[in-house]
Amino acid sequence: MSNDIIFITGANKGLGFETARRLTELGHTVILGARGRQQGEDAAAKLGIRYVPIDVTSDASVAGAVADVEAHEGHVDVLINNAGIIGSTAPTDQLTGADAQLVFDTNVASVVRVTNAFLPLLRKSAEPAVVNVSSGMGSLALTHDPERVESKIVSPLYTASKAAVTMLTTQYAKAIPVVRFNAADPGYTATDLNGHRGTQTVTEGTDAIVTLATEAPEAGTGRFIDRFGPITW
Repeated sequence: MSNDIIFITGANKGLGFETARRLTELGHTVILGARGRQQGEDAAAKLGIRYVPIDVTSDASVAGAVADVEAHEGHVDVLINNAGIIGSTAPTDQLTGADAQLVFDTNVASVVRVTNAFLPLLRKSAEPAVVNVSSGMGSLALTHDPERVESKIVSPLYTASKAAVTMLTTQYAKAIPVVRFNAADPGYTATDLNGHRGTQTVTEGTDAIVTLATEAPEAGTGRFIDRFGPITW
C-alpha cells in the first residue's frame, strides 16, 4: 500500500530514525515514537513527521501513546518494535539479576507491552503487520558459525533477549493470524548501540526492516530475515 500509517519505537536515532526517514520518503505516514521528548521532537522535525512520546518500559506511557495515535490517525497499519538496549557491559560473571531485568524489560517485555496495546489499532487496518527488530546475535546458528561476526561477540543479556524476541515473533504469528508478525536482523551496523563499530551503514542495517514493513501480505508471517533473505536461528 502506498500510504500506510507506521508507528516506530525508539526512532529518534540510529536504525529507528533511518527506518523512519526511508519509510517517509516512500510516501508512508510515519509516527516517530521515542522516550526523550526533546530528542524525539528534534528528530521528527528533521523528517517533517509527527512525534509521539513513548517509554516502552512503562504501561502508562504506552497507553498514552496508543490514545494519542487513536485520536490523531485512528489506526495503525504497521508497528515496528525497534527500541532496545545493549545493557550492562560488565564481565559475564559480574552481571546481576537487576542487569538482566533491565535488558529483558526493555528488549522483550516491551514487545509484549507495546504490541498488545496497539493491537486494537492494528486490527482496524486492512493489512496489519508487526515488525520486531531482533538480531542475528540471538541466533544459535550464527553465534556458533566461526565465519560470522556474531560468533566473536560475547554479550549474554543482549543475545538472550534477542533470541526471545525472535521466538515471541513466531509465537504471535501463530496466535494472531490476522496480523503478520515478522522479525528483522539488521546485521552488524554502525550505530550508537555498538559505538559505531559495525561494518554496515545504517541504511544497509534498515534494509530488512523496510522490506518487512512494505512487502505484500502474501510474503507471509512468522519469518526472520536479514537484508539478504531468510536466516537460520
